[in-house]
Amino acid sequence: MKLHIGFDDTDSLRMGCTTYIAALIIEKFHKLGVSFIDYPNLIRLNPNVPWKTRGNGALCLRIFFTDSLSDKVKEIAIETIEEHSDLGYQGTDPGIVLLVGEVPNEIEAFAQRTITGIVRKDEAMSLIKKFGAEAIGYKKGRGIIGGLAAIGERLKGDHTYEFIAYRTPKNRGTPRKIDASTVFQMEKQMGGFTFNNVDPETGRVLITPRGPDPILYGIRGESAEAVRLAHELVVSGEPVERWVIFRTNQGTDAHLRQVISISQVKPYNPAVVQGEVVPKPRIIQGGHVIFQIKDDTGLVDCAAYEPTGSLRNNAEKLMAGDIIEAYGGIRPASSSNPVTINLEKIRVVKLAPNLVTKNPLCPVCGKRMKSMGRGQGFECRRCGYHGPNLKKVTSEAERPIRPRLFITTPRSQRHLTKPLTRYGLEKPESSGTFGRIIPYDLFSGH
Repeated sequence: MKLHIGFDDTDSLRMGCTTYIAALIIEKFHKLGVSFIDYPNLIRLNPNVPWKTRGNGALCLRIFFTDSLSDKVKEIAIETIEEHSDLGYQGTDPGIVLLVGEVPNEIEAFAQRTITGIVRKDEAMSLIKKFGAEAIGYKKGRGIIGGLAAIGERLKGDHTYEFIAYRTPKNRGTPRKIDASTVFQMEKQMGGFTFNNVDPETGRVLITPRGPDPILYGIRGESAEAVRLAHELVVSGEPVERWVIFRTNQGTDAHLRQVISISQVKPYNPAVVQGEVVPKPRIIQGGHVIFQIKDDTGLVDCAAYEPTGSLRNNAEKLMAGDIIEAYGGIRPASSSNPVTINLEKIRVVKLAPNLVTKNPLCPVCGKRMKSMGRGQGFECRRCGYHGPNLKKVTSEAERPIRPRLFITTPRSQRHLTKPLTRYGLEKPESSGTFGRIIPYDLFSGH
C-alpha cells in the first residue's frame, strides 16, 4: 500500500514544531518496517496568510507498506500528532490527511493555489471526498488545508533540502550553543552547495532559530548529501537528540506568480508586477523606503523595510520614470496605509535618464558662470565675460544603480525566497526522488 500522510498547524508561538512531529513519526514507522518512497517533504505555503504560526510549513510523509500494517500506520500517525500538538493554544488547529495511491492532478493544482494564494477549507474537503482520502481535524481543523497541499506538492520541479537537528528536551527554551566560527568555516567550505547560513551584512549566524521550539539548527542546500556533510562541519555545544533531512520547496520562489497588471494585485497573495516608479522614493520613520509604481490600470505602494538591508538601500536609489518589477507579498489596506507590496526583490528593467541642468561654462576662461537674473544671461566672476545669449546646459548624470535583480539580505529572506546564490542551480522538471525507496539512515538518525 502506498500512503501519503499530510499534516499541518500543530505548533504555536510558545512551543512545538510540525517538523519535529514528523521526525517522531518517521522513527516509529522505521521500527514498524515501513518503507519511505521519498524524503520527508517540508512544503512552505503562502507566507502572507494572516493565520500562519511562523513559516507556514506543512509536512508530508510518503510511505509504502503491506496491507496488514495499514491500521497500525494510521494509528501511529494520528496518536503522535495528537500527543505533540499544542491543542490548548488559540489558533492552533491541526489537520491530518491520508491519501492512498497516486496523487491526482486536481490535488496537485490545489497545492499550487495554496502556495501562491488563498484557498478555503471547503475546497480541500471537496477534493478529499472526491478522491476517497481521509481527513481528521482538531478544533477548526484549518491544518487540513496544509495537509492536503503538502500531499499535492510533489516537488517535481525545482527543490532544495534542509538538515534539521533537534534539541534534547532539557535544553529547549535556553540559548542555543553553536560554535559560530564552525558555521562560518562550513559556509566557506561548502560554497554554493548550501545557502543562507550567515548574513553577510551583519555576520549573524542564520542556521539557528530564536524561539522556544525544539530545533537546534537547520542547514539548507542543493542536495541531501551536501546538507549532511555541512552538518558534520558544525560544532555544537549541546547534544543533538535526532536529525532529519527534508526535501522542500524552500529557496525556490515557488510562491511568486507574475500578474499582468497592477489592477490584479490581491491582498495576502504573493505577486510579481511591473510598473513605472512615481514619484521619487521617500524615507519614513524607521528608515523604511516607500514608493509607488504605476501602469495603465492603476497605482500601488511598494515598501522596502529597513531590515531588508541592501534591498532597501537600492530602493532608495530609484527615481521617477524607472521601470521595475516588484516581487513580494501584498499587504491589505488599513486605516492609515493603502494596499502595499512588501518587497522581497526588485528587478530594475530600465532606468530613467538622470538629467542635470547646469549654468554654461565661460567661453573665455572655462569657469562655470553665474546667472545675472531671469532673462539677463550669465556672467563669469573670474574674467568678467558677459554672455546675454547663453543658456543653461542639460546633460545626463550617471546613476548609482544599474538594471539588475536586487534581493533582500539573507537575514530577512522568507523561507521560499530564492537567494542570489541559487540562480542557475534550479533543478529541472521531474528531477525529484519521488517513487523510489529511500533508506531510512540516509535521511534520519540520532
